[in-house]
Parts: sequence; C-alpha cells; structure tokens
Amino acid sequence: MTTLTAKPQIVFDTLAYSKKLRAVGFTEEQAEAQAETIITLITEQLATKADLKEVEFALRRDLKEVEAGLKRDIKEVELKMKEVEASLKRDIVALELKIKELETSLKRDIVALELKIKELETSLKRDIKELEISFNAKLKTEIAESKADIIKWVAAMLVAQAGLIAAMVRLL
Repeated sequence: MTTLTAKPQIVFDTLAYSKKLRAVGFTEEQAEAQAETIITLITEQLATKADLKEVEFALRRDLKEVEAGLKRDIKEVELKMKEVEASLKRDIVALELKIKELETSLKRDIVALELKIKELETSLKRDIKELEISFNAKLKTEIAESKADIIKWVAAMLVAQAGLIAAMVRLL
C-alpha cells in the first residue's frame, strides 16, 4: 500500500493504517477495505481548511449581497415613508383648512340664527304688546258697554220702583 492524499491538505497513510489493523488481527483484505473506506470518508465528507475558507468567503460574499440588498430596501422604505409623511402632512393641512372653513361657516350660521332669534323675540314682544293693547281696549269697551247696560237697567228699575211706589201710594 501507498500513501494517498484525500485532499490537497489532508494526507492519510493507508499503508501504516493497514499495518496497524493487521497487527490487531484484521486480515489483509479487511485492512484494505477499512483503509479504502477511511479514504472515501476523508475525500467525500471531511472539509479541509481550504474548503472552510471557500465557504467562509462565499458566506461573506452572500452576507455582503444581503446587506447591500437590505440597505437598498431600507432606503426604499425610508423614501416611501417620507412620501407617505409628506402626503399625510398635505392631508392634515387640507383638513385643517376645511375645519377652519366649517368653523367660519358655523359661526356665520350661529350669528344668523341669533339674529333671527332676536327678530322673532322682538316680533313676539310686539305681537304680545299689540294683543295686550287690543285686549285692554276690547275689555274697556266691554266694561263701558256693561256699565251703560247696568245704568240703563238700574234706571229702568228705579223708574219701575218709583212707578210701583206711586201706584202703592195712590192705592193707599
């Protein structure tokens, strides 16, 4: 047996390994099969420092690509956030303007309603005063008419009593 190199940096002496196996009771065929199995494991499954360096390099490259992608994404998100913020600020300003317009309109409406209320109040007071005057005039007229009727009845009753007294005095 000879010395085989599984990978450039891993050297495995199959002859020395085979001798050790035969020394502990393995047959030559068993020792060779065991050595070949070890070589296969070394060449196919063990990573060398160079392999690890390659993987490390690839990972670092991938990490830089991911980092660059994330930075791009972050910048895009920040830009979008600024656009949304600017849009929201415009919307807020527009809403504040509408609120002020509504407030001004409501104040005008309130003033107009207060004026109408005062006009109605004045009109109602005038109507009440006119009704009071009219009522008082009618009441005075009715009282005067009632007085006149009462005086007529009293005078008629006096005349009737005087006539009755005169008739009674004649009879007596």
